[in-house]
Amino acid sequence: MRPPYSGPLPLLARQALAEFLGSAGLVAVVIGSGIAAQRLSPHQAGLELLENALVTGAGLVALILAFGPASGGHFNPVVSLADRAFGGVTSRQLAAYLPAQLAGGVVGAILANLMFGLDAVSVSTHDRSSGGLWLSEALATFGLVVLVFGLVRSGRAAVAPFAVGAYIAAAYWWSSSTSFANPMIDVARMLSNTFAGIAPASVPMFVVMQLAGGAAAVGVVHLLYPSVGTAAVDVVVPHSEQ
Repeated sequence: MRPPYSGPLPLLARQALAEFLGSAGLVAVVIGSGIAAQRLSPHQAGLELLENALVTGAGLVALILAFGPASGGHFNPVVSLADRAFGGVTSRQLAAYLPAQLAGGVVGAILANLMFGLDAVSVSTHDRSSGGLWLSEALATFGLVVLVFGLVRSGRAAVAPFAVGAYIAAAYWWSSSTSFANPMIDVARMLSNTFAGIAPASVPMFVVMQLAGGAAAVGVVHLLYPSVGTAAVDVVVPHSEQ
């Protein structure tokens, strides 16, 4: 998954930069489209969510295509941790990816706020705390990790950007939490008191459930795809599990 070419930056620095930029872009897309949706379609929650979901899904596809060749296009600590469990990245890479993702998310939130004339940082008061929402985050993260590594380990990584974008857009609707599925997103969305925000007090349980969902997904992927390329064409039947 990593390119053999060399460049002006060391490989690890280039990968960390890609994760930083991709994470910043993702958060800017999520928060920016949420603010725009709220302003364009005030008091129409369904339409606001549809606009937010479609833009996020499309933006995520573009960001993975843009930065994936440099770093793998994780933009998500749970995905990076899962990739470490599968041996796709080293501990040294993981140590570079995680802070780059978090820093990128913070920068993305600040830029989104500023683009729409808001304070650079406005701590969210949007409480998202209930058993249903916590279960939703575990399930959404589980599905995301199974999707990503199921595609990679079955030799279909080329379609991953489109599949992940479609999954996230759909998960805005089928999950009660609108599918954060990403601890970096949790932290970044605390910094915007807008449609896409989440109150700081709600974040810890979101992170716990996302990590739990990701860990369960790693176990399932190990069972389904015990080694890379084990999926045979005669036993893989295209189907939808949304």
